[in-house]
Amino acid sequence: MPTSPPDQATRGCRGHEAEESGMLNETEFRTEDLPGADRFDFWRERIGRTHAPVDLHSAYAADYRAHQRVVELGAVHIWPTTHQAIRFRRTARLIRQSDPEQYHIGIPLHGTSRVSWADQKAVYGSCRIQVLDSSRAFDVTCTPSTDGPDLFSGIGIEVPKALLHVPRNKMDRLFAQGMSGREGMGALLVQFLTQLTADISPYQPCDGPRLGTVVVDLLSALFAHALDADRFLPPETRSRNLVLRIRAHVQRNLHDPRLTPRAIAAAHNISTSYLHRLFRNEHETVAAWIRHQRLERARRDLDDPAMRSTAIHAIAARWGFTRAADFTRAFRGAYGMPPKEYRHQALRSPELTTWTHC
Repeated sequence: MPTSPPDQATRGCRGHEAEESGMLNETEFRTEDLPGADRFDFWRERIGRTHAPVDLHSAYAADYRAHQRVVELGAVHIWPTTHQAIRFRRTARLIRQSDPEQYHIGIPLHGTSRVSWADQKAVYGSCRIQVLDSSRAFDVTCTPSTDGPDLFSGIGIEVPKALLHVPRNKMDRLFAQGMSGREGMGALLVQFLTQLTADISPYQPCDGPRLGTVVVDLLSALFAHALDADRFLPPETRSRNLVLRIRAHVQRNLHDPRLTPRAIAAAHNISTSYLHRLFRNEHETVAAWIRHQRLERARRDLDDPAMRSTAIHAIAARWGFTRAADFTRAFRGAYGMPPKEYRHQALRSPELTTWTHC
């Protein structure tokens, strides 16, 4: 256990309470905020609180470098982290000591995880999604990429087993099976997590449980697909995941002026009326959301000094507006001024670049 006074631990762990900041609950920990001799012990304690008690070993323990943020989404916690090479061991003794009954989902972003449990072994490279069980012994070694920075980086998810919509007796098959984070539901999961953790400021504390539901839905769909167990997913989970896939499709195709509700429905093998029903519980209709996204992309381009020589009508066309007059009218309605005036003011006043769509 750490030998430093208790108040020293708080110097390495800064909490951002929702009541004070208006944002999601988040805590942040940096070993660099502590004396070198205390860093590894505090990192062990930190990981034990975030996931479950583990034995840690590292060749760099004498002066360990690590950084972790933990964002609370109701009962689900996500934690982007960077750290030096390390070995985690969850033993039978530690399981008897404490078992939070949860799954840990690890996603290496830069580096490699080597995992062993029972008589099985697996190697997970960047964007390869792995599943660990707090109730089972395992041994994980995380190492940085040989051609990149000297720190391993990744995102961890802690989710209570009871929340997932996949039978536990089928989950065992996933422990020896990595899942891609570059395509399908895995790509949606990685994209959602990286965007969320990059900036939590737009979210209020009440958004936490709703965002946690999104994570659970994505994980459930990912696992069910990998296990050929889609029939176990409840209808509401399927609907929410379909909306997420539709949103990702729209984001990839905003440049296409033929991106209409009819085209989107056809691309997902559903009727246009069903598409509109899916968006009935969203903040905007699907057509309004597409227009919103296009306008936001165009506004960012108008903010960008590197694009000052690009004609406004070319920016409009880049984001699916085929008629300059329609773009000007829509932009004025969204931001209160025509695009030419907005660009002029934005390039003169950098603070305008923080403008958000109402």
